[in-house]
Amino acid sequence: MRALPRWTVPAALAALALAAAAPASASASAALPADAAGPVLTAGGAAVAAGDTLAAPLAAGTSATFYSTATSTTGVTCATSQYSAGVLTNPAAPGVATESLTGLTFDSCTADVTGVTSVESLTVDTLPYGVSVDDATGLPVTLTGGSAGPIQATAVLDTWFGTITCTYQLSGAFTGTADNGGNSLTFTNEHFAKSGGSGLCPADGYFSAGYGPLTDTSRSGAPAVTVN
Repeated sequence: MRALPRWTVPAALAALALAAAAPASASASAALPADAAGPVLTAGGAAVAAGDTLAAPLAAGTSATFYSTATSTTGVTCATSQYSAGVLTNPAAPGVATESLTGLTFDSCTADVTGVTSVESLTVDTLPYGVSVDDATGLPVTLTGGSAGPIQATAVLDTWFGTITCTYQLSGAFTGTADNGGNSLTFTNEHFAKSGGSGLCPADGYFSAGYGPLTDTSRSGAPAVTVN
């Protein structure tokens, strides 16, 4: 029997190897998922789900204030406040996540206003409000009035002349910022104008507060929320 030319066996093996490798390579490529951007909001490394509840107290060592001017320290100060919202959408980054603000409560409030002896209550009315969290530079957060009406706050105050009620509505935009360093939300000098109540009520109110850490209370362990 004649021997095969020396190049035949290696060539045949190479052909077989290529034939075997090609389908495997194609199969492996097909199995690789396309790269997907992460979501705007994560908690504990996982995407925050629509329907989850986010909550935050006042940042440690801070107060919520409702002062009569943007530069004064005269007005109402609350030692306790709580932010809570339900997540509506959480798209892939870059993008804007949306929430429904269902609670913004205030307690342990005092007043530094001549003639005011105590604060019976400070409430935020016409909830829920819309909330948008943008992962653009600065991580802007914007609140908007909902179907119940514009953003509004009501203070009930005990004074030398009896109990008075002061109602304020937002004047302009209600904007703040998120900060991943403390998983926080900060609002500074959000301007409210008097819309009703006693003539003894100040004409304006400027709201400032910092909330954090913001956590996903629908998840086990309530992990902190990060904006990506």
